Amino acid sequence: MSSELTLYGYWRSSAAYRVRIGLNLKGLAYRQVPVHLVQDGGQQHSAEYQALNPQELLPLLVDERNGGVRIAQSLAILEYLDEVFPVPALLPAEPAQRAQVRALALHIACDIHPLNNLRVLQYLSAELGVDDEAKNAWYRHWVEKGLAAVEEGLAVLKGGLSLGNRPGYLEACVIPQLYNARRFACDIEGLPRLLEMEDRCRTLDAFKAAAPDAQPDAQG
Repeated sequence: MSSELTLYGYWRSSAAYRVRIGLNLKGLAYRQVPVHLVQDGGQQHSAEYQALNPQELLPLLVDERNGGVRIAQSLAILEYLDEVFPVPALLPAEPAQRAQVRALALHIACDIHPLNNLRVLQYLSAELGVDDEAKNAWYRHWVEKGLAAVEEGLAVLKGGLSLGNRPGYLEACVIPQLYNARRFACDIEGLPRLLEMEDRCRTLDAFKAAAPDAQPDAQG
């Protein structure tokens, strides 16, 4: 049944990484279709992919068991999965806790990540003439500032993980953002709650299988 799920993604896309984690936490089988964000001018801009997702962004989930419905945007995909495949849940059941988890995840997905998305970095370089050193400084500024706020927000969690003793929706956003932060040499050493969360997740099969380097399209 769940093998009829298809995920269009890219091994280094943190948004696709979020969805892989969610799919794995739910134990769902899925087919991956790589869409290279750099080759051929960015395969996400191809007419073939545009026909599937006019946003020209990754990821995209196609659910054949539900009439081939196409869902873009990583958090919309995670919430769809939680509603269609409710066990195990990715979000807390209690409304206030659910809202707090969503707020932290949205801070990553809406306030941190968009400022450092590939298309933004490419615009800084190609259109505004920003050199690599300044571009990387831009990246680090927004990631470090944003993660510091998430670190403080994690104080509301009981047990250190968003679902008490297990990870879910929030961790699916946190772990990819920490991966990106390390890629660009961001200072994350002063974030003990985030690093503890990462340590607890990194040994779990759902996270190991979702890691960028474990993907079939991963490049050295």
